[in-house]
Amino acid sequence: MKDNSCLICERIEMIKENTNPYFVAELETGYVVIGDHQYFNGYSLFLCKQHKTELHFLDEDFKNKFLIEMSKVAEAVYKAFNVEKLNYELLGNGDSHLHWHLFPRRENDAPVKGPVWWVDRDEMFAEEVKPSSEELAEMKAR
Repeated sequence: MKDNSCLICERIEMIKENTNPYFVAELETGYVVIGDHQYFNGYSLFLCKQHKTELHFLDEDFKNKFLIEMSKVAEAVYKAFNVEKLNYELLGNGDSHLHWHLFPRRENDAPVKGPVWWVDRDEMFAEEVKPSSEELAEMKAR
């Protein structure tokens, strides 16, 4: 089900229309995309195909598959981007459509040791950390 006011639904629609440059792969329960901003190199997301706001709203079989696929996406990100640690987040305060944030972490990758959200938003989402089309193509190929 598509929600016209949902950013995640809009991004999924772009994937279906072949206009989302950040799209990497389609799995049974969701879509893998590279993050728009790469303050944390390799930052990726896994977008649920169903417009649901909570894991417990998913059918049990779909939920189990979604969680297994998210784990496989995380493993791929870990291997592809030379990660020391991954941060997994499924928040939903801004965009309530289920979507996982997968943040590759490395030693001294942020000014303050802690969650990614402790990084100043202006830095984390600055134009300078948006990947170029060449960088994006290289990241997707990994």
